[in-house]
Amino acid sequence: MLLTIDVGNTNTVFAVHDGTDWRGQWRASTDGRRTADEYAVWLLQLFALKELTVPDIDAVIISSVVPQTKFSLRQLCRDYFGSEPMMIGDPDVRLGLRIDMDRPREVGADRLVNAIAAHKIYGGDLIVIDFGTATTFDVVGADGSYQGGVIAPGINLSLEALHRAAAKLPRIAVERTQTVIGKDTVPAMQAGVFWGYVGLIEGLVRRIVDEYGKPMTVIATGGLAPIFFNATDAIQHADPDITLVGLLEIHRLNIQEKA
Repeated sequence: MLLTIDVGNTNTVFAVHDGTDWRGQWRASTDGRRTADEYAVWLLQLFALKELTVPDIDAVIISSVVPQTKFSLRQLCRDYFGSEPMMIGDPDVRLGLRIDMDRPREVGADRLVNAIAAHKIYGGDLIVIDFGTATTFDVVGADGSYQGGVIAPGINLSLEALHRAAAKLPRIAVERTQTVIGKDTVPAMQAGVFWGYVGLIEGLVRRIVDEYGKPMTVIATGGLAPIFFNATDAIQHADPDITLVGLLEIHRLNIQEKA
């Protein structure tokens, strides 16, 4: 079985694929100080709940946008799974896509993995919107090439900044409001953040499509993808786990080439 590890700035997702289906998926807060042993104590208890064991895992692939986590995750794989992981970004790990950027090595691993998965699943010219710590809009050509994109502040980051900078404004959760005009402070904040981000999505999608000059399919991913998918016609698909699919495809590509 394959263990996939997707390290974002806020959360880290672990998932196990048995060659046919996903057997389990778990999420933890990203912490660059966490040791291999701490990962193992947490992860192996969750394995047991899904009737998985250490010997079940014969390969690991990791995507990380937090460099401080890489050493401990490599140690986790070596010490507990007896496996040298594939790490996205390592010279010997092929991605199988062209990166049409001025500085290809600076593109986040998660954005490239998403592009690979989106091309395989949906095909055609694409925009992938990832609602993470940052909200990113990635453009994927019909040939699967990565064409660039947009990076905007993430919605939770914006909420935290609003709370910290304004003494009388409380910390709130992301929630869709029935009206845009709020009748109290909290509904007004929720409307501003939620519908403001809908406006951001619609405006940027429209501008990207106009600049690209071709019809494009828009896919949303990340934990908040479903609520925005239901709020605007600018998004055609919501696929919260697309990064895991991308890691699976990259692993298959590299295994095939080594065979």
